Amino acid sequence: MNKKILVAAAWPYANGSLHLGHVAGLIPADIIARYYRLKGDDVLYISGSDCHGTPITVAAQAQGVEPIEIAEQYHKEFIATLIDGLGFSYDNYTTTLTANHTEVVQDIFTKLYEKNLIYTKVDKLPYCPTCDRFLPDRFVEGECPHCHFKDARGDQCDNCGKLLNPNELINPRCKTCGGTPEWRDSEHFYLKLSAMQQFLEDWSSQSTSWRPNAIGFTKKLLAEGLHDRAITRDTTWGIPIPLPGYDDKRIYVWFEAVSGYLSASIEWAKKTDQPEAWKQWWENNDALHYYVHGKDNIPFHTIIWPSILHGYDGLHLPDRIISSEYLTLEKEQLSKSRHWFILLKDFLESFDADTLRFYLLLSGPETGDTDFSWSDFRARINAELIGNFGNFVNRTISITYKNFPEGVKYPAKLSEIQTELVDHATKCFKQIGELIEAGHLRNALREFLALTEHCNRYFNDAAPWLSVKEDNAKAEADLAVAIQLIRCLSILICPILPKSSENIQAQIREDKVVKWSYPQPFDHIVVGPAEHLYRYIEEEDINKQYSLLGK
Repeated sequence: MNKKILVAAAWPYANGSLHLGHVAGLIPADIIARYYRLKGDDVLYISGSDCHGTPITVAAQAQGVEPIEIAEQYHKEFIATLIDGLGFSYDNYTTTLTANHTEVVQDIFTKLYEKNLIYTKVDKLPYCPTCDRFLPDRFVEGECPHCHFKDARGDQCDNCGKLLNPNELINPRCKTCGGTPEWRDSEHFYLKLSAMQQFLEDWSSQSTSWRPNAIGFTKKLLAEGLHDRAITRDTTWGIPIPLPGYDDKRIYVWFEAVSGYLSASIEWAKKTDQPEAWKQWWENNDALHYYVHGKDNIPFHTIIWPSILHGYDGLHLPDRIISSEYLTLEKEQLSKSRHWFILLKDFLESFDADTLRFYLLLSGPETGDTDFSWSDFRARINAELIGNFGNFVNRTISITYKNFPEGVKYPAKLSEIQTELVDHATKCFKQIGELIEAGHLRNALREFLALTEHCNRYFNDAAPWLSVKEDNAKAEADLAVAIQLIRCLSILICPILPKSSENIQAQIREDKVVKWSYPQPFDHIVVGPAEHLYRYIEEEDINKQYSLLGK
């Protein structure tokens, strides 16, 4: 029976273009979704653009436009770069601007409020007299009271990761004007996280399929004790509070955005004319839910969202937390002010999308902070992706097409070396599949590259470009086995490098439905002309990219 797999990818914030640091934490979601589809399971892969919050209103004010114009501009760009560019195969990529999302968020809010898990409290909040407005958490900066990082935000410290309230900051300042905020009374709604302490301790202690950073960070937060957190803000841009008397306040994005996983699922069901279908994933104890995001989003997926789901009652809790670490650029922290970043849209104008998927998986921040280096990118793409994988595919198809235009016949009996290699390829489906399921994606790619190295050794030892002149039957058999191995490689790499997989299958004229299993050997196959999978990256390509960076 097919399993129901939910892949919930973090929602990029629609206040600016995506850079490679954002993308590094999103690629794993598409790999997991594609793998489970190949395996035959029912996948619901959802995400969307997070379109509310003060940064969008500030950007809109600076440009003299309405916030919705900023949000819609970047939502369209995200579709172009993530879906059309990187090939993310979402079942539903939506926004927080839909009527459906508003309805779902307000329903969750109302039910938690009726259960006394949301309550009101008058609190003193930061107000900037210069900017003449209350300041959302992220627009108050100051010194972290725990690690003394000088530029901590009012909701979270990027250095130590602790959740904060603005009044905890030492020497707080307005992020916009740099002035010192005043503290004024304002009534807001609070989520009673303190009531969830025991539940979260019990639930998280039984969760064994999280990445180590998620486990460690969550345990640390729980050990310190949870505090209730405000879930509304003084603004008119966002989801209205479904109660009278609060027209100048809105539900805050960190409560609203995580609720988007549910609203996007419900929206998908409506779009596909099966309005109750979302329940097969959300009201199903046997479903498997993956949450894929960056390190800074861990508490929202292991503390906030599980608390909301538990309070709402009856919905499936997160199973596997796939949380990436941070990405730096040329050994320095990404910085917009110093123009020290690489925008995804700019990358895609110069390089193949699959080269980025490959590099950020092989050298990305899966288990620790890592660095993006243009010189290392060039070296690894040219040597490992092109020189290893691409070279085997191209040479095999080129020689086969040139010398056997009518096709090759698969040998009735394999040699010992061929048998060993085919056995290796067969085992890779289980080995790589288990690694993807566990979220060990870098190791999955390494297993694939080990197989391609084995394939190259076989091809070099067989030397069909020589044997075709003296022993045509041997050359045909050797090439036929090599083509069968390429068929395997095209399936094994499909979740990771989907466009490369499609290209290979077109060249070998593979017209069967691809499944995650060793393909039945063909009797006879005719290949098309060979095409290079990737463009070799020259030194001048990299020098150009270095020249675009500034400080």
